Amino acid sequence: MTLQQQQQHAPEIRLPADVDWHMLDKSKFFVLGAALFSGVSATLYPVVVLKTRQQVMSVNQSCTSMGLNILRTQGLPGLYKGFTTSLMGTIPARALYMSTLEITKTNVSSLATKVGGMSDHSAAAVANAAAGLTASVAAQLVWTPVDVISQRLMVQGGQGGLATKYTGGIDAFRTIMKLDGVRGLYRGFGMSVLTYAPSNALWWASYCVTQRSIWMSLGYRGKDGELCVPNSAMLVGVQGFSAACAGGFAAVVTTPFDTVKTRIQVLENEAGKRATVGQTLKTLVKEGGWKALYKGLGPRWASMSMSATTMITTYEFLKRLSAKPQE
Repeated sequence: MTLQQQQQHAPEIRLPADVDWHMLDKSKFFVLGAALFSGVSATLYPVVVLKTRQQVMSVNQSCTSMGLNILRTQGLPGLYKGFTTSLMGTIPARALYMSTLEITKTNVSSLATKVGGMSDHSAAAVANAAAGLTASVAAQLVWTPVDVISQRLMVQGGQGGLATKYTGGIDAFRTIMKLDGVRGLYRGFGMSVLTYAPSNALWWASYCVTQRSIWMSLGYRGKDGELCVPNSAMLVGVQGFSAACAGGFAAVVTTPFDTVKTRIQVLENEAGKRATVGQTLKTLVKEGGWKALYKGLGPRWASMSMSATTMITTYEFLKRLSAKPQE
């Protein structure tokens, strides 16, 4: 069967982006989302631990040797330090992120098309970028305190780790509140926004453009010019590939911000106080030149690419599961 014949016989399957906020069963969306993304977080967490440890170390060590050393000295639990804290915070943060993302995407897309006069392709890219940016800023209100606590638990017992030893997430929370108050929980909030907001905007826009470009290059269109795909396997494949490309690109662009953010949230300077952005930059450059800003790039690139692929396929699957029956 030729490509043209395949297109003629292909079912009219709308791209997942067309399953907007108004079409979702919200209770199913959040309950299923919590379960699905908890599984994704558990799978990728060890890579995040390795990335965080690399970023706070003053000397370079490969992920392989670091991972083997953790397994040898601490066993598998060593790769899951702070996971419970991270998971407890991720569920509400992810709910806030997803709802903000979908609401913003729907409204901006409508405005860009009707008011701005943009084409569907351009409106989708703008809406995805705006949604990613807004959702990231909103979610950081929850994610930053969770990051501060979980990252401090991650680096305990490792080279370049903390002098303070915590017995768990609750102990870390109490200690931080006692020493620094609420400000301590939001240490690095500005850098977190600078890291994740542009990264999310860049990721969602890149993902949208890449996915649509692939479908258009393959020539899959519906009767009214609406993009469609021939089967679910190809849908997942294109979404996964587009997500991996977008995730890898975003990782390369934003890793320096992430390295500085992690150090500010975790380490202290020689006076026992939290270092400023300027002091952190100076220390990193002293340790290894400007290349030191890319500490942890390998695991972060792998983490973001794998996370992007699993996240988007899970997310699009979740939206389809949560869609209300359409008349």
